[in-house]
Amino acid sequence: MHLLRIFLVLALVVVSQSADEEAPVLHPRNWTHVLPPDAAPTENVVLLESGRLNRTLTRWRGRLNGTEMSRRLRKLARRLNVPPLVDKALRLMNLQQVVQEVETSVMSKVSCTACKAGVGFLQHYIRTGKTKEDIVHITKHFCISLKMSTPRVCDGLTELFGGEVTYVLQRLALGPEEICGFVIGDACGDVYNPYHEWKVSFPPVPKPPIVPPLVPPKAGTPTFKVLHLSDTHFDPYYQEGANAECSEPLCCRLTNGPPANAAAAAGRWGDYRKCDTPKRTVDSMLEHIKTTHPDIDYILWTGDLPPHDVWNQTRDENLSIIKQTVEQLSTTFPNVPIFPALGNHESVPVNSFPPPFVKKDLSIDWLYDEMDEQWRRWLPASTSPTVRKGAFYSVLVRPGFRVISLNMNNCNNKNWWLLLNSTDPGHELQWLIYELQAAEINKEKVHLIGHIPPGHSDCLKVWSRNYYNIINRYESTITAQFFGHTHFDEFELFYDSTDASRVTSIAYIGPSVTPYYDLNPGYRIYYVDADHAHTTRMVLDHENWVMSLKDANLYDYPIWYKLYSAKAAYKMNSLAPQEWDTLLDKFASEQEVFDIYYKHYWKNSPVRPSCDAECRKRLVCDVRCGRSHDRRVLCQEIESRIDSQNGATWGSWIYKGLSVSN
Repeated sequence: MHLLRIFLVLALVVVSQSADEEAPVLHPRNWTHVLPPDAAPTENVVLLESGRLNRTLTRWRGRLNGTEMSRRLRKLARRLNVPPLVDKALRLMNLQQVVQEVETSVMSKVSCTACKAGVGFLQHYIRTGKTKEDIVHITKHFCISLKMSTPRVCDGLTELFGGEVTYVLQRLALGPEEICGFVIGDACGDVYNPYHEWKVSFPPVPKPPIVPPLVPPKAGTPTFKVLHLSDTHFDPYYQEGANAECSEPLCCRLTNGPPANAAAAAGRWGDYRKCDTPKRTVDSMLEHIKTTHPDIDYILWTGDLPPHDVWNQTRDENLSIIKQTVEQLSTTFPNVPIFPALGNHESVPVNSFPPPFVKKDLSIDWLYDEMDEQWRRWLPASTSPTVRKGAFYSVLVRPGFRVISLNMNNCNNKNWWLLLNSTDPGHELQWLIYELQAAEINKEKVHLIGHIPPGHSDCLKVWSRNYYNIINRYESTITAQFFGHTHFDEFELFYDSTDASRVTSIAYIGPSVTPYYDLNPGYRIYYVDADHAHTTRMVLDHENWVMSLKDANLYDYPIWYKLYSAKAAYKMNSLAPQEWDTLLDKFASEQEVFDIYYKHYWKNSPVRPSCDAECRKRLVCDVRCGRSHDRRVLCQEIESRIDSQNGATWGSWIYKGLSVSN
């Protein structure tokens, strides 16, 4: 204990000295902005019957029906002599449902069965001595024969992912149960996996006493005006008039062929179907922001720059899009600090982020080194070591105020490299604890930014659990979190580990610029408590701005408008976590309030689907879950309240049995 105390004293001295030497990125100025009014005009909320489900069904017209696809799959499996486990799984599989669930990240036991069949299939061929080339060829044959996508998509995906997946599976001692439990989560059951159970270490420093909710500052106190951009997914090959109803993951390109009719043609400013953002729409948005918000103090930029042509990407192509986007932001917002975070689409192949122990040709250095070069336009040189190591960093924005950017691909369960070793990749979470402890000692407040929200089903359960514990320990230091990835306008809440009724933090999930898919393009403006004697560094209000894609294409003129401001729309006293928790209760008990949220969630899209009781429960639970794959624990009570309003049904009972993780 004596040596430990000496170590802590030395650490405190070092931390204090380093904090004194660090220069803030944001320079002093008059940070007083006019916040949105507290009263919102009354609006009628209309739920439309079309939307994502209808789009999914339309895409499958003309393809094989589920029975025929399963029959062909089993016939092909017998010809290839697959093991009994795989053959049994194939008999139970509905590939149409699997494709839909993979696209939406809403998994059920059907996807779990498909995962086990696929992993068993690959492991069988690895054990029988098949080469990587053999496995790529066989997998491609499956994909094309079953018409899972077009031949060129099947070819591109198997070539891009085949080598990586084979490399990982060759080095694993895990079976399909453990692998799919890791990748999919609780939809595959609570599979114990000792290779992927780990905990971060906290310093022996007591958690500060919990203080009452902070009182919002008086009107007229200094504020920061902050722009949040996320998921631009700029498509340099978007083509007005191209086929928008293709059978590939991304449409609206010349390579998709001519449209079948005028209604199937891609719009000039974008499209509600599976199409990404044309350059003219990105240009329009940035010009609008520059004109409408000339007083932005800094920008949060939470990743996902390349388009969704994941079968057709190269490193050079993705790096080119990254460089173009960085250059455009730098030119549009000169002298405005930008704090970026890495998305899951920046790598090639998508979601592939090898940990630091993977070297040579398979290393991710090609991306992280370039990120460091590009981000150095806005970040100090002190961030370079951690950016090159793992694409995360910490920067002092103002004295007493810090932004920490995390690489959330270290929790991405579609990142197959983590199967080799998921234990705190790059020591990112342990580093985060060090940064937060230093901030606590120096009485700094911290905003965390990243791409994949920690409570989302795409985030590994073990990583998310450790992150949740970090938020709980440093709740007095962390005053807000900011993420993207989902493309929707939403948020997640975090609760005390010992008192599940007490909310500790909020994660804001910003809307996407891309309309992919069924969405309007959008961005967000935050007003943050700035420099004054009693600053909280909390978000005081936020506005969401959107462009009506339907009107822009109809009149060939994009109009960006403020959809709502949070305090006024939801009649909140402040944006403290406690107020958001109260709002969540209203989502469960008041249909009218939930309808307003649902409209904003879809960014006022005219093609948003209607939302029944099961949809409402899923979205309310999404808000309740700052910790992934733990919905049974976190959502049981609030889902029961919604059930009690609507009456229990056979459909809800079956839903609970099949869809348990997301």
